[in-house]
Amino acid sequence: MRLIRSVSLCLLLLLGASPVWALKQLVPVSELHPTQEQQQTAHVIVKVIDKYHYKEVLLNDEMSEMILQRYFEALDPNRSFFLANDIRRFSVFQEKLDDYLKNARIEPAFEIFRLYRQRVGEAITHAKKLIEGEFDFTVDEVYQFERADAAWPQTRAELNDLWRKRVKNDFLNLKLTEKADDEIRKTLMARYTRLENRVMQFDSNDIFQTFINAYTLSLEPHTSYMSPSTSENFDISMSLSLEGIGAVLKDEDGYTVVQKTVIGGPAELSKLLHAGDKIVGVGQGLEGNIIDIVGWRLQDVVEQIRGPKGSVVRLNIVPKGSQSEIDPETITLVRNKIKLEEQAAKSYIIEGLEGMDRYRIGVVEVPTFYRDFAAESRGDEDFRSTTRDVRNLLVDLKGQGVDGIVIDLRENGGGSLSEATELTGLFIETGPVVQIKDAFGKVEVERDPDAEIAYDGPLAVLVDRDSASASEIFAGAIQDYKRGIVLGEPTFGKGTVQTLVDLGRFVPGRKRDLGRLRLTMAQFFRINGGSTQHRGVVPDILFPTARFSDEYGERSLDNALPWAQIQPAKFTAQAKGSIPRLMESHLSRISHDPGFEMLVDREKRFKDLDRRTEISLLESKRRSEWDQREEERLLHKNRFRTSQGLDAIKQKDEREATEDDDGEESKATRRIELNEAARILVDSIRLEAPMAVMR
Repeated sequence: MRLIRSVSLCLLLLLGASPVWALKQLVPVSELHPTQEQQQTAHVIVKVIDKYHYKEVLLNDEMSEMILQRYFEALDPNRSFFLANDIRRFSVFQEKLDDYLKNARIEPAFEIFRLYRQRVGEAITHAKKLIEGEFDFTVDEVYQFERADAAWPQTRAELNDLWRKRVKNDFLNLKLTEKADDEIRKTLMARYTRLENRVMQFDSNDIFQTFINAYTLSLEPHTSYMSPSTSENFDISMSLSLEGIGAVLKDEDGYTVVQKTVIGGPAELSKLLHAGDKIVGVGQGLEGNIIDIVGWRLQDVVEQIRGPKGSVVRLNIVPKGSQSEIDPETITLVRNKIKLEEQAAKSYIIEGLEGMDRYRIGVVEVPTFYRDFAAESRGDEDFRSTTRDVRNLLVDLKGQGVDGIVIDLRENGGGSLSEATELTGLFIETGPVVQIKDAFGKVEVERDPDAEIAYDGPLAVLVDRDSASASEIFAGAIQDYKRGIVLGEPTFGKGTVQTLVDLGRFVPGRKRDLGRLRLTMAQFFRINGGSTQHRGVVPDILFPTARFSDEYGERSLDNALPWAQIQPAKFTAQAKGSIPRLMESHLSRISHDPGFEMLVDREKRFKDLDRRTEISLLESKRRSEWDQREEERLLHKNRFRTSQGLDAIKQKDEREATEDDDGEESKATRRIELNEAARILVDSIRLEAPMAVMR
């Protein structure tokens, strides 16, 4: 459920312009009532969804129950403020919210929020009293930090004890970093004050947007409402020059979490910040004090992190998988414009690997499906696009005499549909590439009309769990035509199409902005008739880490659109190669490979940590557990570094490793799968020789 909620809370941290969000003032509770304009907007949203949304869902009692549940989850995701009696009190709306929405009435959302605000104030008051007291860290008790699936607290005493353990855990986290008790109390007082203020700053528009998104996300994860102010910020982030650190952030229960880094941005290029990392502190310049930002509004965190090109920001981060703030890492980033050339396709050659003999494999790395529409509309004949760039790279690789080519689509989140279609056309003569079914059942087929083939030699496509949308269209088409071997992990499973709808245009004569609706209105289907939605593209040969991707992407969302099927398009596939024999060679080769052992071990550790819901409050045990995890992590890390020709590092030296060294390790990690993809392609060439020759 957390992934669903985070959709409406993500912010693109790119801008270097003047602040978009001013610090908000505390809002009097007397102002927390719906406006006539919000009621009209709710009416329009219900009508638009009913008519144009791809999924036919009735706004009925069942949907009403889902909306109420998601609204509670959006407000109190960790079940730390509301009491069970509060939930029972509002159960009167369980089968009535559908009727309220149909009649453009949204009063229940505000009634629930006003009590939520009261409960937050009570909890923070209690927490501050606890901070002033003493804690006994020799008592062996546990704190349940993940409560999304826990029962709502039955009594005030149960809720107070929950907060006692929460405050004790926060205190212990900081104590383990060797902070003095007075400094810890000061930090936590400020942190909880910020948490309370964040809720007290919610105004009528914030409440309305949160409630409407409880409705839209009950349909499926990709439909969401943006208020006029949110729409304005979205426009600014998409239109201004891309400056900053290049990261997409989300809020998770008061923590700022990195959702992803943007290719070509300082964060991605540094290899120091990764998806899943928590940012707990921000400092300006090389020497500015690092401010604790836990509990801050996401917009205010953005204000601290972004800034002009060339300026420095320092971040305290808790790496993905860690439940403790002990010993956070400090990283330094120089804000810069996103380097668009870093997003462009690039190529290189793999040769000389053990078992490859004389074979040389070309690699074309495609980070995104881009197209310079502005230059194209100006009539610039040399405008940049993925297909144009890849075509040139293929010519260059063929000129260098490569024996096969791997298209690397790992972490490619998609982009232009037309580019996915045209790129596929570089490898097939002509024919359908993808089918698109709209909300009215009409199916359109995107085709490659060009019979010219840029490359017809041995081909492999490397994908992972982050390969999404346009990447899945390309990989699926190559697999359906049996034009190449698809390798790696099952892809993300994002097979739906969204559009931004200006709600004001549905009200005749309307001059004021009503905001916009990001609406799911179509679905992609492969030419074999199956959708890329939910299942994604399942590779012909799965790498060992694939077993950890079951709960990732669309598959992790409980209300994502399911996999579906329509009639296949008419196309002619090539003869299929010997996948079982290639799989046999692959498994034999990686059975004792230290690189793949490291990847599997890392994924297993992340998965084990992610499944934990509680943590010890016994100081000695906490220190022991952390030391053991760090020792095991360093052992596996050094085993991998040694296998890749990198120097082993000691625990005390790890922090002092250079950024260049970290970058080399990151590159070596990415090469593990890529080198194996090259070896599999060589195996395929050998099996099909002399038929597979370079044209």
